[in-house]
This record gives sequence, C-alpha cells and structure tokens, in this order.
Amino acid sequence: MGSQKRIGKVCNPNPLPWLLNTPLISYSPQELAELMESPPAGITVNLVDEANMYEWKVLMDGPEGSPYHKGKFQIKLVLPTEYPFKPPTVSFATKIYHPNITNDDKGSMCLGMLRPDEWKPSSKIGAVLEFARQLLSEPMPDDAIEGRIAEQYKNDRKHFDEVAREWTRKHAS
Repeated sequence: MGSQKRIGKVCNPNPLPWLLNTPLISYSPQELAELMESPPAGITVNLVDEANMYEWKVLMDGPEGSPYHKGKFQIKLVLPTEYPFKPPTVSFATKIYHPNITNDDKGSMCLGMLRPDEWKPSSKIGAVLEFARQLLSEPMPDDAIEGRIAEQYKNDRKHFDEVAREWTRKHAS
C-alpha cells in the first residue's frame, strides 16, 4: 500500500506539465540553410537577425512578363513557434499593387495554402515562396483581398498593368 502511494506521487497522469506550453517540435534550421544555399529562381533568403531563426527576410524579383518585372520586393516571413504544425506568416514589406496583397503598411497576402485550415506540416517554405512569386505572374482576382484592384484586373487589364508597373518603379526599385 505504501508503495502505491509513492507510485501515485511519481506517476503523474501529466508527468511533464512544462511541455504544455513548449512546442513538441521546434523549427529546424535545415530548411533555412537549404533555401539560403539553393533558393527558388528569383528569390534570396536571409535571416533578419542572426539571433532569431524565426524571422526571415526574403527578396523576390518580379517575374518576367509581369508588371512587376525588374522590381525587387522585400517579403517578411515569420515562423510561429509551432511550425511546421502552424503556417508561417508571409507579408510584403515592399508596397505592391496587387489584388491578393493588401496595399497598406502590412502587405498581408491572401494565399490559400497559408490558411490554418489548409496548411499541412509537410509543406515547405520554398514551395510557399515559389507560389507567392507565381501569384505575381498570375493574380487570383476571385480570391482577392483588394476588391477594387481585382475588379480592375478583370475589367481593365491595361490600366491595372500600368498602375502595377508604376508602383513597382516607385516602391520596388
């Protein structure tokens, strides 16, 4: 009986309560190293600060054939401590005229694969960045954050391209 009491104290149903607020798997720097060494075309990846592995600075060239061509866009990528189980936050630090990116100071991006309900832990950041760059070539006006810009993209493509090129010259040179 005495040993059962002792076991009861040692065998807690939650033996490691400190784990409740700690991610079970933290971010591995391997993915960052691979992207820094061999990034997708038109993209460079670095840390904002060497002491913080969770905040990345991404430079993205505007794709050829798009109104963003010859522009260099800075993107901020922040990994949550629960990564890869929760998606990164990706936003444009460079202002951009685009239906899927807010044209405010936040530069929030509408990417389906980054929605918490659609994110898969097996997703790779390289694929996220490639998809973001592809979005510059092929906006998705039916999934827009900026409704007015989406309407312009659909109904007056020539004017949309002119404005997007002007914003690129002004903000992404």
